[in-house]
Parts: sequence; structure tokens; C-alpha cells
Amino acid sequence: MIQTLIVDDSALARDILRDFLEAEGSFKIIGEAADGEEGIEKILALHPDLVTLDVEMPKKNGLEVIKAVMQKTFVPIVVISSQDTAKTAYEATLLGALEFYAKDTFTASLSPDKQRQIYETLKRISGVKAQQCSAAAVAAMPQPLPGSVPVEKSGDSQLHAAMQSHAAMHVQNSVAKRKVDMVVIASSTGGPKALSKFCALLPADFPVPIVIVQHNSTGFDKSFAQWLDTYTPLAVKVAEEGEVPKAGTIYIAQTDRHLLVRGSAGQSCTLYHNDEEPDNNQKPSANILFKTAAQSLKQSVISVVLTGMGSDGASGTQEVRKMGGITLAQNEETSLIYGMPKAAAETGCVDIVLPLEKIPEELVRLTQ
Repeated sequence: MIQTLIVDDSALARDILRDFLEAEGSFKIIGEAADGEEGIEKILALHPDLVTLDVEMPKKNGLEVIKAVMQKTFVPIVVISSQDTAKTAYEATLLGALEFYAKDTFTASLSPDKQRQIYETLKRISGVKAQQCSAAAVAAMPQPLPGSVPVEKSGDSQLHAAMQSHAAMHVQNSVAKRKVDMVVIASSTGGPKALSKFCALLPADFPVPIVIVQHNSTGFDKSFAQWLDTYTPLAVKVAEEGEVPKAGTIYIAQTDRHLLVRGSAGQSCTLYHNDEEPDNNQKPSANILFKTAAQSLKQSVISVVLTGMGSDGASGTQEVRKMGGITLAQNEETSLIYGMPKAAAETGCVDIVLPLEKIPEELVRLTQ
């Protein structure tokens, strides 16, 4: 049984979460706390396998709870947030929270497939140990940009030297240079923290558009784009129907809709959506983004698979390779959850495997 502690100042919210978790049969509620201070005390006293944590609470808020707990011990924490506190939920992932869900997720209207997906995610999160998180947390926490100060440009000598120094880290054969029109990225659990660091390392003059599928809670796409925008000199926005992606911009997939690419290499392409069934239990699906980008742009697309549970992005990686594109994946040591990158690597179609902090440099090299 997964020993679980619920921390929320709302008695109704605690009841809903308790009923949801106990209905599955694998979770045992060993305690509840109605404010942040009580939450800290019970986490440290009960040593739960899993904590669900509200953001806005009396005495200490969710961020203060995470800081206090992580200074003394590691415990898998899942943040439960409303859409108006979504940015705080993303900040919580930087402090050590492993996942978050919207408060209105746990309703009677939740589909059986979505229920199973959440249960599976919570089970896997409960098994994450401190040593698994340490590698991903070793690097300095990314900081929001002060005003519009850009990070280093691709022409800077320091960045150029760094790119040269890691050239030998390619896992498979070196990739021939070619014209690149788009970078597509997949990420899930651990993704917000990874993407905040990844985007902070990109230069302001990055020459091609970047399109990202991050598995987010329903309705959290706009908040995620706004939050991520504070970490990068590039513009970040939610992808719109029929939009022509432009260099210098990062496009975030809408929640609960597949994002696709239509067009051809060397010409303007467009982003569009559909409401078809989930692919590999994911909607939006990185596989669908990758496959449509590969079919449209052929060898002029680069795919990147970052930290996350499951295998989304793996079959898409195969399609990118099949169509002549370049494929990258994050390495195990810097992945919070080495699920998606591992699944991609196991296809045998990943050209380059790198630590998270080296991927932006490699993309600069490949797109120059």
C-alpha cells in the first residue's frame, strides 16, 4: 500500500482526494493536515510515500512547505492547484514537487482512462527516491530573466567553446548538417523544471521556431506559457489554430487537443489541432506532433525527448529518423523520470543523447 498524506485547508477537497485515492485500492491515507505548518509536522513525523499538497493554505503555503521539507528529507510531492494559482504550481516543481493537478480534475466526470492515467502516475511518483531526483536537482535552479536581459548568444566565445568541448558526447554517429526549419520537443513529468532550464540556455537569436508538447493539466497551457516566458529571451505562447510558426518563438501545445504541423520543407508551415482520441493515453500527443512535423518537413526537423513517464515521443522519434530528420534525447542522469527518453532511445532511432544543459548548445550548433 502507498502510504499517503493529504495536506489541504479545505475539508471538502480532502474528502474528494481521499475518496478518489482509496477507490483504487493501492493508496492508504495515513493522515491529513489542514494548514502548512501541520503539513510539515506530519510529513516529517509520518514519512509518507506520497504527499498531495495544496498551494494556498494558512500559516504556510505550499511553496513554504516544500522548502521546509526538502531541507530535511525527500518525499514525493504532488501539488493540487487551481488555475488561478497555476504559476505557483510550476514554481513548486522547481523546488522539488514531482507533478501537479488542477483541483477540478477529481470530479465525477473524470473519464476512466484519465483516472487510470492519474493512478499510474501517482504510483510511479510514489516510488521515486531521493537519489533519483538528486541528479536532476544538482544543477542550479533556473531563475527568471531580469527584464529582457538575454542569455548568451550563439556567437559568444564561451558558448562556442562549450559546444566544441562536448562534441565527443554524441552517442551514435555524428549528424550531417542540413537546413533546419523547426525543433519539436516532448516532455512530461519533470518537464516544467527541465524546460525552464532548457529555455533559459537558448540564445535570443535562435534561428527556428520551437514547438513543445508538455503534458499539462486541463486549462493550464496559458499559465504555463506565461510562466515559461519569464525564463527565456525568446517569446513563449500557446499555439493557435492556423498559426505560422516563426523563429524566436516557442509554441506550447494546448491542453486536451492534439497539435499538428502542416506544410513542407522550405515553405511556410502551419500549426493546427484536432480532437481525435488520445495517442498512447496522451492528448496532446508528442507522437502526433513529431510524426506530422516529420511528414511535412522531412529532414529539416529536429526532435527532442525530455524527461517524462511513459513512452510518448518514441514512435514519433522513429518517424523523424525515417524521414531524415535529426533526433535527440535527454540522458538518464539528468532526467527526473527516465521513461520517455528511454523509450525513444530503445527504438534505436536517437542520433544524440546529452545531458539537459548540453541540448540547447547542440541545437544552436545544428541550426547554425
